[in-house]
Amino acid sequence: MERIQIITITLNFLFLFYVSRLIIRGRLREEYAIVWTLTTILLLIFSFWKNGLTVLSDLFGVFVPANLVFMGFIFIILVYLLHLSVVNSKLQKNITKLTQEVALLKETFERSEEVKTSNENIKN
Repeated sequence: MERIQIITITLNFLFLFYVSRLIIRGRLREEYAIVWTLTTILLLIFSFWKNGLTVLSDLFGVFVPANLVFMGFIFIILVYLLHLSVVNSKLQKNITKLTQEVALLKETFERSEEVKTSNENIKN
């Protein structure tokens, strides 16, 4: 095994350990951890399988294996950005709804305070 393979395998295992620690501490949600774990496992597979990228490049008809890597990661990034956009839109709707509910509760509270104040003034 070559030195670069050993370094890559070690870094992949350290990264998997780091992701698991983030999940345990509650700093990373499981749905996002799946993406990071799968990516790390994919890199780990290619760390052990030296000719894997060349085999896949030949399978997909890509002449330069590095182009397959770039194409794959660009596709993955685009899909992940789409997912984050959907999550962001959902959160924006939730924030708008919560803001409206807080405004309604504030108005109800202020009205009840006015009624309470006017009842006290009537009694006096």
